[in-house]
Amino acid sequence: MKYLILAAVVIGATAILLVTMISKQSYSAAEAIPEPTPNKKAVISDRPLELTDGEFDGKKISKGDDEWRRELTEFEFHVLREEGTERAFTGSLTDNKQKGTYHCAACGLALFKSNTKFDSGTGWPSFYQPIFKKNVAEKEDRSLPGETRVEVECARCGSHIGHVFDDGPRPTGLRYCMNSVSLRFKPERK
Repeated sequence: MKYLILAAVVIGATAILLVTMISKQSYSAAEAIPEPTPNKKAVISDRPLELTDGEFDGKKISKGDDEWRRELTEFEFHVLREEGTERAFTGSLTDNKQKGTYHCAACGLALFKSNTKFDSGTGWPSFYQPIFKKNVAEKEDRSLPGETRVEVECARCGSHIGHVFDDGPRPTGLRYCMNSVSLRFKPERK
């Protein structure tokens, strides 16, 4: 019995350590970017953005870092272009229950529909499938020591949206765990 309790404690401590590692940003004090907290949301750009609802047509958007820096806030640039992660439970879209479409916050390409969103309990908006498979690109991510993940990018502009895991609900069994700051939400018209 005591071995079972010890095993449960070790597993719980490991899970807490992993969530902490994933949700922290890797910045030195010299290059620190102000992080949002539960009481302070990230500064999100209110720039006009044409939202595209259809399937990706194959025409990629290519911009240099200087151009992206002019268009995005510092935090958006960090997450979308430098593959950062917002802290869990700080994103504006995590608890969004409205019907509509989630688009790439950098270029406006449609990525997810609200009917595929679910509460994963992780603190990030989660979906079980993209709106069109062609609209997202997936690549191997070895940025965490000893762990291989699958990064999700916008297929059109290459912006970092989040990661996909194989612990989601039916029908796909996938959990697309996305950063709110990487998404723009367009409510469904009534």
